[in-house]
Amino acid sequence: MTTGDEMDDAEFPGYVAERLSSVPGVTAVALGGSRAAGTQRPDSDWDFSLYYRGLFEPEDLRALGWPGEISRIGGWGGGVFNGGAWLRAGGRPVDVHYRDLDEVEWHLAEAVEGRFRIERLLFHLAGVPTYIVVAELAVNVVLYGELPSPGGYPDRLRQTAHERWLADARHTLGYARSAYAGRSRLTETAGAIALAFAQGAHATLAARGEWITNEKALLDRAGFRRADQVLGALTADAGSLVAAVDAASGLIGEAAE
Repeated sequence: MTTGDEMDDAEFPGYVAERLSSVPGVTAVALGGSRAAGTQRPDSDWDFSLYYRGLFEPEDLRALGWPGEISRIGGWGGGVFNGGAWLRAGGRPVDVHYRDLDEVEWHLAEAVEGRFRIERLLFHLAGVPTYIVVAELAVNVVLYGELPSPGGYPDRLRQTAHERWLADARHTLGYARSAYAGRSRLTETAGAIALAFAQGAHATLAARGEWITNEKALLDRAGFRRADQVLGALTADAGSLVAAVDAASGLIGEAAE
């Protein structure tokens, strides 16, 4: 049996999908992340979404013989991002994300109606919208099985996601101005500004109808790289901090128009 070590990058996704599809309960496998988008770097991980219905036991992944860390279902926050594994296969780092297909289809139906939640999740500064699993359906490459398609960015979601994220950004900055900046709280103000820019970027992309599955390129895609200048000029002076909050508010407001 091949280990995948001798395969090139073009062959490797099919090898992983074939092995993952052998795990009981798995109905579909998709390639995600930068590898699916064609924006990967030489050292980029390989991200795969593993879709299942009904009974799925993460420990069954150990039978594949790939070393690494395997979480329980719900081990990555317990919400829409419901667990996964960090493995090593074919000499490559492989991230496997568990996706309950029944739940994914429910979130797809909710997104079509413009409904979603924002959940706290590690490595996501502004939290993760529950429509992230719908975004994955739209941008990932299906390697095994069949998956539903959102058929474009839902019109209702464009409106509700834009309004919700933009309101969150404005509230974040409003609180930062009065509670942190005016009291010379440098760290708290900087954190609030960074959060608001991420929220504003989500709002901007939603208004454009552009899917995003993580925050790595969020500010760049939204055109918010000027956030670096705002944060880079901060000093522990109330006047400077208030001015920075106002500058951030102005940049986010311009993008929202």
